[in-house]
Amino acid sequence: MKKSQRVKRVLGSVLLAGALIGLSACGTQGSGGSKEDSKVLTISVDKGYEKYVNAIKGDFEKKNDVKIKVVKKDMFDQLDALSLDGPAGKAPDVMMAAYDRIGSLGQQGQLAEVKLGNKADYDKTDEKQVTVKGKIYGEPAVIETLVLYYNKELLKKAPTTFKELESLSKDPKYDYKSESGKNVGFLAKWTDFYYSYGLLAGYGGYVFGDNGTNPKDIGLNNKGSIEGITYATKWFQDVWPKGMQDSTSNDNFITDLFTKGKTAAIINGPWAAQTFKNAKINYGVTEIPTLVNGKKYESFGGGKGWVVSSYSKNKPVAQKWLDYVTNTKNQEKFYDMTNEVPANQTAREAAKSKNDELTKAVVDQYANAHPTPNIPEMAEVWTGAENLMFDAGSGKKSPEKSANDAVKVIKDAIQQKYSK
Repeated sequence: MKKSQRVKRVLGSVLLAGALIGLSACGTQGSGGSKEDSKVLTISVDKGYEKYVNAIKGDFEKKNDVKIKVVKKDMFDQLDALSLDGPAGKAPDVMMAAYDRIGSLGQQGQLAEVKLGNKADYDKTDEKQVTVKGKIYGEPAVIETLVLYYNKELLKKAPTTFKELESLSKDPKYDYKSESGKNVGFLAKWTDFYYSYGLLAGYGGYVFGDNGTNPKDIGLNNKGSIEGITYATKWFQDVWPKGMQDSTSNDNFITDLFTKGKTAAIINGPWAAQTFKNAKINYGVTEIPTLVNGKKYESFGGGKGWVVSSYSKNKPVAQKWLDYVTNTKNQEKFYDMTNEVPANQTAREAAKSKNDELTKAVVDQYANAHPTPNIPEMAEVWTGAENLMFDAGSGKKSPEKSANDAVKVIKDAIQQKYSK
């Protein structure tokens, strides 16, 4: 998940609460208010999914006597517009939503409750991604998480432990010429909380207690989290160039060095693969290596699900579309057309069997991932933890103080915005 997407996500959650107050006295016309509109199911998707929807919609239209109208719009823009477009009768019936937006939008009344028509093809993690307080607000469609990319021209085999990554940092071949004593053999954008969370979780840290549902229990400053931050601090201060501390430019810094063959291994997401392909790098992809404590790197597990607007007048047909688009056949086609890993377990295994390294790496890493909390309070974590790793890595604060200060900011924001 790119940082710009997370910014949209946080801003959308914050602005939505204010918009709902202003609309509380308004009538809700809903989408498709006329009889003619009841024969039309409007589906909004990112432009990258337009061909897929058009490819599978024919059979659905015939079986359900309905016309599907495809609208191209950025997913986050569509979700942010829902609180205004819905009451005005302009919202689509169906759209996609990032898992960590589904819970808050559902609780705020923007999404309709749905049923898992393909329940047998999901595990508990998949169900958790679309469920809040026992209510289901979407059907899982895509899974994603961070993985390890490595340069096959520089490494004969994929690193499997952080001890191996530490060895790379001692190889003079990867010394950073512009800063004496610094090395770029392995790089990770740990100033970004989305990237560093897997490290903290691997040492025993967590965002919210009760499997991500209890905002009164924040575990980002427990013993394990502080241990993880302390480990990362050694990389920032003893190994990496100072530019790695700059959260606004280190992404480009890492990508530039990897595509130029100066860096052997990096942590990034599936969305980075196309950039590396375009740069014609002979790269491999694998799950993130085991930490020095012997534990897995428990990165955030995210993705997207299909959801129905609460303003839709076509909810029964919309539910049928959710069941249709997430069945095994259509999820397999989804993978073939987008190369994104399907949530449907049967389709996921079929995708993994095709021996695509990126697909296998995402599936393997996702097995140890933590579902990103989808309660509204998560918006305060993205903001409050923004400087968590920078403050420690730069030496501005000790790991313990950095963690405690970040948690205080998060708790104060939650208390101010969500307490009754």
